[in-house]
Amino acid sequence: MLTVQDVAPLYQTDFVRNARAVAALWAVCTLCLALVEVVVLTEPGWVQAPGSGLAPPGSFGLFQLCQQTEGPPRCQGSLAALAPVPSFRTPAGFVGAALALVLASICLGLALHRCCNPATVYKVCAWLQFSAASCQTLGCVTFPDSWEAPEVRALCGSRAGSYALGSCSVHWAFGLAVLGALDALILSVLAFILANRQESLVPETRGKKVTDSAM
Repeated sequence: MLTVQDVAPLYQTDFVRNARAVAALWAVCTLCLALVEVVVLTEPGWVQAPGSGLAPPGSFGLFQLCQQTEGPPRCQGSLAALAPVPSFRTPAGFVGAALALVLASICLGLALHRCCNPATVYKVCAWLQFSAASCQTLGCVTFPDSWEAPEVRALCGSRAGSYALGSCSVHWAFGLAVLGALDALILSVLAFILANRQESLVPETRGKKVTDSAM
Protein backbone atom coordinates (compact mmCIF):
# COMPACT_ATOMS: atom_id res chain seq x y z
CA MET A 1 0.00 0.00 0.00
CA LEU A 2 1.28 3.44 -0.90
CA THR A 3 2.11 5.76 1.96
CA VAL A 4 1.44 9.48 2.09
CA GLN A 5 5.09 10.12 1.25
CA ASP A 6 4.69 8.09 -1.94
CA VAL A 7 1.37 9.61 -3.00
CA ALA A 8 2.21 13.26 -2.29
CA PRO A 9 4.93 13.62 -4.97
CA LEU A 10 2.68 11.94 -7.54
CA TYR A 11 -0.18 14.25 -6.66
CA GLN A 12 2.07 17.28 -6.80
CA THR A 13 3.50 16.29 -10.19
CA ASP A 14 0.01 15.76 -11.62
CA PHE A 15 -1.16 19.08 -10.20
CA VAL A 16 1.83 20.96 -11.64
CA ARG A 17 1.22 19.41 -15.06
CA ASN A 18 -2.48 20.37 -15.04
CA ALA A 19 -1.78 23.80 -13.59
CA ARG A 20 0.69 24.56 -16.37
CA ALA A 21 -1.89 23.60 -18.99
CA VAL A 22 -4.55 25.79 -17.38
CA ALA A 23 -2.05 28.64 -16.94
CA ALA A 24 -1.10 28.43 -20.62
CA LEU A 25 -4.78 28.60 -21.59
CA TRP A 26 -5.27 31.54 -19.22
CA ALA A 27 -2.30 33.38 -20.76
CA VAL A 28 -3.56 32.83 -24.32
CA CYS A 29 -7.04 34.06 -23.36
CA THR A 30 -5.48 37.14 -21.74
CA LEU A 31 -3.66 37.95 -24.99
CA CYS A 32 -6.91 37.48 -26.92
CA LEU A 33 -8.65 39.79 -24.43
CA ALA A 34 -6.06 42.49 -25.15
CA LEU A 35 -6.79 42.20 -28.88
CA VAL A 36 -10.53 42.40 -28.19
CA GLU A 37 -10.01 45.57 -26.16
CA VAL A 38 -8.07 47.19 -28.99
CA VAL A 39 -10.82 46.33 -31.48
CA VAL A 40 -13.71 47.63 -29.36
CA LEU A 41 -11.81 50.80 -28.56
CA THR A 42 -10.95 51.66 -32.17
CA GLU A 43 -13.83 50.32 -34.27
CA PRO A 44 -16.75 52.65 -35.15
CA GLY A 45 -19.11 49.69 -35.13
CA TRP A 46 -20.83 50.11 -31.76
CA VAL A 47 -24.05 51.47 -33.30
CA GLN A 48 -25.33 51.21 -36.87
CA ALA A 49 -27.56 53.86 -38.47
CA PRO A 50 -29.58 52.63 -41.46
CA GLY A 51 -30.35 56.14 -42.73
CA SER A 52 -33.82 57.52 -43.28
CA GLY A 53 -35.11 60.81 -44.65
CA LEU A 54 -32.49 63.50 -44.21
CA ALA A 55 -30.37 61.34 -41.92
CA PRO A 56 -27.61 59.58 -43.89
CA PRO A 57 -26.56 56.01 -43.07
CA GLY A 58 -23.52 55.61 -40.89
CA SER A 59 -22.08 54.13 -37.74
CA PHE A 60 -20.23 55.27 -34.68
CA GLY A 61 -18.06 54.04 -31.85
CA LEU A 62 -16.04 55.68 -29.11
CA PHE A 63 -13.46 57.40 -31.29
CA GLN A 64 -15.23 57.87 -34.61
CA LEU A 65 -18.68 58.83 -35.83
CA CYS A 66 -18.90 58.17 -39.57
CA GLN A 67 -21.53 59.18 -42.14
CA GLN A 68 -21.76 57.63 -45.57
CA THR A 69 -21.33 60.05 -48.46
CA GLU A 70 -20.94 59.66 -52.19
CA GLY A 71 -17.19 59.59 -51.71
CA PRO A 72 -15.25 58.30 -48.69
CA PRO A 73 -17.11 58.21 -45.36
CA ARG A 74 -16.99 61.48 -43.41
CA CYS A 75 -15.84 60.72 -39.87
CA GLN A 76 -15.74 62.82 -36.72
CA GLY A 77 -13.15 62.12 -34.06
CA SER A 78 -9.48 61.24 -34.36
CA LEU A 79 -8.09 57.85 -33.46
CA ALA A 80 -4.52 58.87 -34.37
CA ALA A 81 -4.65 61.80 -31.91
CA LEU A 82 -6.49 59.69 -29.31
CA ALA A 83 -9.33 62.22 -29.38
CA PRO A 84 -12.68 60.43 -28.92
CA VAL A 85 -16.00 61.81 -30.04
CA PRO A 86 -16.73 64.58 -27.45
CA SER A 87 -19.94 62.93 -26.28
CA PHE A 88 -18.18 59.62 -25.68
CA ARG A 89 -15.16 60.76 -23.70
CA THR A 90 -16.32 59.13 -20.47
CA PRO A 91 -16.97 55.63 -21.88
CA ALA A 92 -13.82 55.92 -24.00
CA GLY A 93 -11.85 56.67 -20.82
CA PHE A 94 -13.26 53.60 -19.08
CA VAL A 95 -12.58 51.28 -22.03
CA GLY A 96 -9.11 52.78 -22.49
CA ALA A 97 -8.41 52.13 -18.80
CA ALA A 98 -9.59 48.53 -19.25
CA LEU A 99 -7.14 48.07 -22.13
CA ALA A 100 -4.30 49.58 -20.07
CA LEU A 101 -5.08 47.24 -17.15
CA VAL A 102 -5.13 44.17 -19.38
CA LEU A 103 -1.80 45.15 -20.93
CA ALA A 104 -0.42 45.79 -17.44
CA SER A 105 -1.47 42.30 -16.36
CA ILE A 106 0.43 40.83 -19.31
CA CYS A 107 3.58 42.91 -18.75
CA LEU A 108 3.66 42.43 -14.97
CA GLY A 109 2.96 38.73 -15.35
CA LEU A 110 6.02 38.38 -17.56
CA ALA A 111 8.15 40.64 -15.36
CA LEU A 112 7.24 39.02 -12.03
CA HIS A 113 7.44 35.46 -13.36
CA ARG A 114 11.17 35.14 -12.58
CA CYS A 115 11.32 36.99 -9.25
CA CYS A 116 8.05 36.04 -7.51
CA ASN A 117 6.24 32.81 -6.73
CA PRO A 118 3.39 31.85 -9.08
CA ALA A 119 0.70 32.55 -6.47
CA THR A 120 1.78 36.20 -6.18
CA VAL A 121 1.88 36.61 -9.96
CA TYR A 122 -1.62 35.17 -10.33
CA LYS A 123 -3.01 37.43 -7.61
CA VAL A 124 -1.51 40.58 -9.12
CA CYS A 125 -2.86 39.69 -12.56
CA ALA A 126 -6.23 38.70 -11.09
CA TRP A 127 -6.74 42.08 -9.44
CA LEU A 128 -5.69 43.90 -12.60
CA GLN A 129 -8.10 41.85 -14.70
CA PHE A 130 -10.91 42.32 -12.20
CA SER A 131 -10.31 46.09 -12.37
CA ALA A 132 -10.32 45.85 -16.18
CA ALA A 133 -13.68 44.05 -16.08
CA SER A 134 -15.08 46.79 -13.83
CA CYS A 135 -13.84 49.58 -16.13
CA GLN A 136 -15.16 47.78 -19.21
CA THR A 137 -18.56 47.36 -17.56
CA LEU A 138 -18.67 51.05 -16.67
CA GLY A 139 -17.79 51.91 -20.26
CA CYS A 140 -20.63 49.76 -21.59
CA VAL A 141 -23.08 51.26 -19.08
CA THR A 142 -22.15 54.92 -19.64
CA PHE A 143 -22.03 54.66 -23.44
CA PRO A 144 -25.84 54.58 -23.94
CA ASP A 145 -26.18 57.60 -21.66
CA SER A 146 -24.50 59.69 -24.38
CA TRP A 147 -27.01 58.85 -27.10
CA GLU A 148 -28.85 62.14 -26.60
CA ALA A 149 -25.89 64.01 -28.12
CA PRO A 150 -26.63 66.12 -31.26
CA GLU A 151 -24.27 64.05 -33.41
CA VAL A 152 -26.12 60.87 -32.47
CA ARG A 153 -29.51 62.43 -33.21
CA ALA A 154 -28.20 63.51 -36.60
CA LEU A 155 -27.78 59.83 -37.46
CA CYS A 156 -30.53 58.19 -35.41
CA GLY A 157 -33.29 60.78 -35.64
CA SER A 158 -35.00 63.03 -33.11
CA ARG A 159 -36.29 60.08 -31.08
CA ALA A 160 -32.76 59.19 -30.01
CA GLY A 161 -31.97 59.97 -26.39
CA SER A 162 -30.32 58.61 -23.30
CA TYR A 163 -30.58 54.79 -23.52
CA ALA A 164 -32.83 55.14 -26.60
CA LEU A 165 -31.36 54.74 -30.09
CA GLY A 166 -34.28 55.88 -32.23
CA SER A 167 -33.90 54.40 -35.70
CA CYS A 168 -30.37 53.07 -35.00
CA SER A 169 -29.45 49.64 -33.69
CA VAL A 170 -26.68 48.21 -31.53
CA HIS A 171 -23.94 46.76 -33.71
CA TRP A 172 -21.31 44.04 -33.27
CA ALA A 173 -18.61 46.08 -31.49
CA PHE A 174 -20.89 46.86 -28.55
CA GLY A 175 -21.63 43.15 -28.10
CA LEU A 176 -17.89 42.45 -28.30
CA ALA A 177 -17.30 45.02 -25.56
CA VAL A 178 -19.80 43.26 -23.30
CA LEU A 179 -18.13 39.91 -24.00
CA GLY A 180 -14.77 41.52 -23.21
CA ALA A 181 -16.01 42.57 -19.77
CA LEU A 182 -17.30 39.05 -19.10
CA ASP A 183 -14.04 37.52 -20.36
CA ALA A 184 -11.95 39.74 -18.07
CA LEU A 185 -14.10 38.74 -15.09
CA ILE A 186 -13.79 35.02 -15.87
CA LEU A 187 -10.01 35.31 -16.31
CA SER A 188 -9.66 37.13 -12.98
CA VAL A 189 -11.65 34.42 -11.18
CA LEU A 190 -9.51 31.74 -12.83
CA ALA A 191 -6.33 33.54 -11.76
CA PHE A 192 -7.57 33.69 -8.15
CA ILE A 193 -8.30 29.95 -8.25
CA LEU A 194 -4.83 29.17 -9.63
CA ALA A 195 -3.24 31.36 -6.92
CA ASN A 196 -5.14 29.58 -4.14
CA ARG A 197 -4.22 26.16 -5.48
CA GLN A 198 -0.56 27.14 -5.69
CA GLU A 199 -0.61 28.37 -2.09
CA SER A 200 -2.47 25.40 -0.63
CA LEU A 201 -0.59 22.57 -2.37
CA VAL A 202 2.82 22.70 -0.69
CA PRO A 203 1.71 23.45 2.90
CA GLU A 204 -0.87 20.67 2.72
CA THR A 205 1.69 18.16 1.45
CA ARG A 206 4.23 19.12 4.07
CA GLY A 207 1.63 18.94 6.82
CA LYS A 208 0.75 15.38 5.82
CA LYS A 209 4.42 14.39 5.82
CA VAL A 210 4.97 15.79 9.32
CA THR A 211 1.86 14.08 10.66
CA ASP A 212 2.84 10.79 9.05
CA SER A 213 6.33 10.84 10.45
CA ALA A 214 5.03 11.66 13.93
CA MET A 215 2.79 8.58 13.83
